[in-house]
Amino acid sequence: HTRMAQRNSSSLAGQARKEIHGEQDLRNFLESDTFKDLWTFVLRCNDAVKNSPISSCKDMKGSMAVDSLVIVLDNLSKLVDEIPPAKQAERYGNSSFTVWHKELVSRSESMIESLLPPDKSSLSGELAMYLNASFGHEIRRDYGSGHEATFLVLLFCLLKVGAFEEADFKLLVLRVFTKYLEVTRKLQTTYWLEPAGSHGVWGLDDYSFLNFLWGSAQLLDNKEITPPSVVSSDQVLKDWSDEYLYVDAIRAIKRVKKGPFFEHSPMLRDISEVREGWPKINSGLIKMYRAEVWGKLPVVQHTLFGSMFKFDA
Repeated sequence: HTRMAQRNSSSLAGQARKEIHGEQDLRNFLESDTFKDLWTFVLRCNDAVKNSPISSCKDMKGSMAVDSLVIVLDNLSKLVDEIPPAKQAERYGNSSFTVWHKELVSRSESMIESLLPPDKSSLSGELAMYLNASFGHEIRRDYGSGHEATFLVLLFCLLKVGAFEEADFKLLVLRVFTKYLEVTRKLQTTYWLEPAGSHGVWGLDDYSFLNFLWGSAQLLDNKEITPPSVVSSDQVLKDWSDEYLYVDAIRAIKRVKKGPFFEHSPMLRDISEVREGWPKINSGLIKMYRAEVWGKLPVVQHTLFGSMFKFDA
């Protein structure tokens, strides 16, 4: 943790910008210390939620910034209620999302400042750029795993500046990320955001990834909720979607997509049939996240780098 902080505090705060322009940049980035540290963060969060339902952190106290970030996300959710979708002919990509996003941009710097230690407030402009890029593209009006990855980077940067501590990892997934997911889903359903870079039926999900990854860790040794039951039993979805991100993710898909599950989500159906169960699914999703999200130029070329998330490739 300290090593990560020292390595990145040397360069001055400023603007975050794109640095990955081709496959070689991407390969260099994936071998860099910055990516290794980010990856350690993903795995530490994964470890923190193993066998932990969402209610297990109900009475947990975390750093002040955890609560502050939940308030920020709550306010962004309320903002959706204030900006109803415009009447338009096209179903997807409602123009009111651009209005919502403009409001986000106008508030993001002060929102980030509310999370930072006082001596780090000069970073608020730089880190606000990550918040701005976490909810979808304001012109294309789409959302995908690259926007989710940007939110992950924001959490990582906030950890590095000392807003969060390692003891917060469980809360970052089960309190902060769940709230983030709630906001992104609300944006998707209110403004009909297009899936960004969707793999169609051969993707895991049109929009998100981390809820499957961390959600499978939550179920690691669970014998009651089996992988096949999550995709086949409506009762399991009803009983457990408030407690487990993976179950909630399947429920969300079933709400939006009609028809047989194996037709619209063959990959998730295949995953549900993995004989070795949740531990194997979790390790497989970790590999898949690295390969299919962080290893893909169309996704990672939008990544922002700055003084806290350095392009040291």
